[in-house]
Amino acid sequence: MKKIIIAIDGYSACGKSTTAKVVANILNYSYIDTGAMYRAVTLYFLENFISLTNPHEVEDALREIDIEFRHNEKAGRSDTYLNGLNVEHKIRQMTVSENVSEVSAISAVRKFLVAQQQKMGKKKGIVMDGRDIGTVVFPEAEVKIFMTADMMIRAKRRQDELLEKGEMVKLEDILDNLKKRDLIDTSRSDSPLRQAENAQVVDTTYITFEEQVEMIIHLVSEKVI
Repeated sequence: MKKIIIAIDGYSACGKSTTAKVVANILNYSYIDTGAMYRAVTLYFLENFISLTNPHEVEDALREIDIEFRHNEKAGRSDTYLNGLNVEHKIRQMTVSENVSEVSAISAVRKFLVAQQQKMGKKKGIVMDGRDIGTVVFPEAEVKIFMTADMMIRAKRRQDELLEKGEMVKLEDILDNLKKRDLIDTSRSDSPLRQAENAQVVDTTYITFEEQVEMIIHLVSEKVI
């Protein structure tokens, strides 16, 4: 059976990453969390006080960044490593969420990570989620998904996700963060978030997680037969 590329784009907190992980597992594909890559860069910038408005500082910082994914057998997932350190927990914290869209809007950051993502997908057999996978990273992807959901549902899901990690954040603060991220993601000049022309829209507001996974697996089956 031939291997393909599955590109899943969409807004924050729509269930992209969780869905992509399960789809990859079912198909025995590799899963690439591009959001984690942007979060790792954001964490590095925050911890090293990099000025986002200074192109030279940004370029110098990017040369010091190495990101990789390592399988965490105990947790049953892939963890994000930044310069050899496991930062999976750190990159999911609200401080990173509040700054990641601004960092992601920097052209040099996007070029740096897109090049790495395209290299990861050369052998195909991958599921990759993000904001510009089907439009910029892999416009030739055989299956393209665009995920969306009601804003309040997204905020509640993010709040539950943070609570599971021991971080208590007000719903109104999460709503403000999501609105800000949506604005930055859709209005940036370099590869803004948008639905690819041939992408299948999956609205996760009123469907179960199992249903959204099933929808994507069905679309994949039509392409690999």
